[in-house]
Amino acid sequence: MKFGTQLTNALNPEWKFYYLDYDELKHLLKTGTADAQFSEKHEAVFVEALERELEKVNSFCQIKADELSRRVQHCETSVDAVIKSSEAEGTEIDDGRFQLVEDEISRITIEVGELSKFVRLNYSGFLKILKKHDKHTSYVLKTMFMVRLNAKPFYKQNFDSMIIRLSGIYDTLRTGGKSAKTAPPSGASQSYVRRTTKYWVHPDNVTEVKIHILKNLPVLVFASKDSKAADPAISSIYFDNDSFDLYLGRLEKHEGAEAIRLRWYGNMDQTEVFVERKTHREDWTGETSIKARFSIKEKYVNAYLKGDYTMDRTIEKMRVRGLKSEKDLEELQALSSQVQQTVGVKGLKPMVRTFYNRTAFQLPGDARVRISLDTELTMIREDNFGRPRSGDNWRRMDAGTIAPFSHLPEEDLCAFPYAVLEVKLQTQHGTEAPAWVTELINSHLVEEVPKFSKFIHGVSTLLENRVSLLPFWLPQMDRDIRKPAPARPASVSTFIETRPKRSKLNLKNGSDTSGEDRIEVLIDEGGPSTFGSNNRDHQCDDDDSRETSPLLGRGSSAPRKPQPAINWWTGMGMGSIFQAPPSVTANGIPTQHLQKRIALPVRVEPKVFFANERTFLSWLHFCIVLGGLALGLLNFGDAVGQISGLVFTLVSMMFMIYALLLFQWRAHKIRTRDAGPYDDRVGPTVLVFSLFLAVIINFYLKFSQH
Repeated sequence: MKFGTQLTNALNPEWKFYYLDYDELKHLLKTGTADAQFSEKHEAVFVEALERELEKVNSFCQIKADELSRRVQHCETSVDAVIKSSEAEGTEIDDGRFQLVEDEISRITIEVGELSKFVRLNYSGFLKILKKHDKHTSYVLKTMFMVRLNAKPFYKQNFDSMIIRLSGIYDTLRTGGKSAKTAPPSGASQSYVRRTTKYWVHPDNVTEVKIHILKNLPVLVFASKDSKAADPAISSIYFDNDSFDLYLGRLEKHEGAEAIRLRWYGNMDQTEVFVERKTHREDWTGETSIKARFSIKEKYVNAYLKGDYTMDRTIEKMRVRGLKSEKDLEELQALSSQVQQTVGVKGLKPMVRTFYNRTAFQLPGDARVRISLDTELTMIREDNFGRPRSGDNWRRMDAGTIAPFSHLPEEDLCAFPYAVLEVKLQTQHGTEAPAWVTELINSHLVEEVPKFSKFIHGVSTLLENRVSLLPFWLPQMDRDIRKPAPARPASVSTFIETRPKRSKLNLKNGSDTSGEDRIEVLIDEGGPSTFGSNNRDHQCDDDDSRETSPLLGRGSSAPRKPQPAINWWTGMGMGSIFQAPPSVTANGIPTQHLQKRIALPVRVEPKVFFANERTFLSWLHFCIVLGGLALGLLNFGDAVGQISGLVFTLVSMMFMIYALLLFQWRAHKIRTRDAGPYDDRVGPTVLVFSLFLAVIINFYLKFSQH
């Protein structure tokens, strides 16, 4: 779709006179280029028109943002007045007065979302028309006009503070004026299990997603010890070794696969660092995946990683002061020792940093529904391959915590093009998720990406030439994830009249509709992927071409080449046991890094384990029947019968052992998520020939006796 048509379809009719007049600017370009030459006069006319459009758009954004801010302030004042009046009179809060405030807040919320779309649409329009100008004329205007855009930065409008204020008002309306306590800060050692679903959110939809959530959940702000404003920035340093054992373990979902990271909140001056370990558990073990962490002073981190510092003294201080129970202290001691041992034994080093700003939504003290939205996600190299980055330190000191990190080398950065939405549900088995959550995850605003990992994505893009297996979602970045939006209401007032009333604001109890954990198996298709050595440049570039075209600017993946049969063992399903590992160069880089394998998650029912057991029991049943027949011949038969009984006994024992080995082999392949095949072409064939041979021997001996 051409941008002019996209602009016409997306504009708010009530604000149509304040949008960039894209068609008029394009007409000026066509008029000038239709002549023999695009002259200075044409250029002057075009620049003057562009300046007018910029002034118009910037002025409207400022005026509208100020208006919305004043309206929010008026609503805050009105809500406080209603609450104070009710407390003074000792009566219940008048729902009618709250309803008026809610109607106004709903209008404001809608207009905040519309203003966010207005900003992004017009900014895209300016970039498009500048690109078109520089392409079709001999003048270069984009570089110069970007200075003018920075002087009138309507596109830098930040709606987060207004969203937080709106969230506070919605929370007050939801709780009837009884303010909830602020959640305590994340403390020291803690272990918890999270069942999450992850989604990508296009930047065009981020504000709308926040607005949808804040109507049902308040923005969760952690109380800081020094009472300063919370910083939404989160930085994490992920560790791995030169063989990328942790990366491969997490990607292939090996049982017990670990991820170890160091995390801090806010800027680089923070003195508290959290050491975290995430352990993956398979469903067949009966256990759940766990994340555990403890805090350590930043000045001790390097010594801790080298094994020169332990948490013993800190734990002893906690024990003396009675800050933790003895059980918690023992778990902290075990966790710190295990992480330190893992770092030393596996040779873990800083590999990738992730940075993002997080907005969390949760009812304080209520863990049934927790949602986080991570924006400005950036992956940064921390390794020392090629040149020193972090050096001997646990993190590089030149990165900072201010996006977009333009001071760092381009090859060290990957700016992720989407926001990442995590929905965490903790509800009873058999009940449904809250209706508003279902509405959100099924809407056009989000794109589901199961098992997405910032660590895996960072390694697979920044260090692609050093890994042989890629995550399944990389091809998903080949296309535009935006979906058609539902029809726009005729006006804000029309929407207000048709929406549910205040009783609908209350959070409904619900749960995950699945009610059970799913099992995921990674399948290797066996063919080369289309991701080459230059893939990261496409995935991480952040230019205006993303506004209307697929992210990678390429077509669909190339068709896979047919795979020839390898050998007889592969045909019977055992080829993977005898395959040699991929060859590597002296530097540890795979020689076939241009032909990557992609791990694809496929949901498999737990009954696959029981099917394997039933097959094993079927083999045993046959062996028992055959063994019983053989024992009868041995005990009650004549000489020929005893020989036949001995033959059948050997056949029975042979297949009993074979069935056991086959059962263990299949179970191992399922647990390690092997690609298969799982069928057994040899066993039944050998069984038929063995029985046929035993019967022939029995007939031969019996008739030769006569």
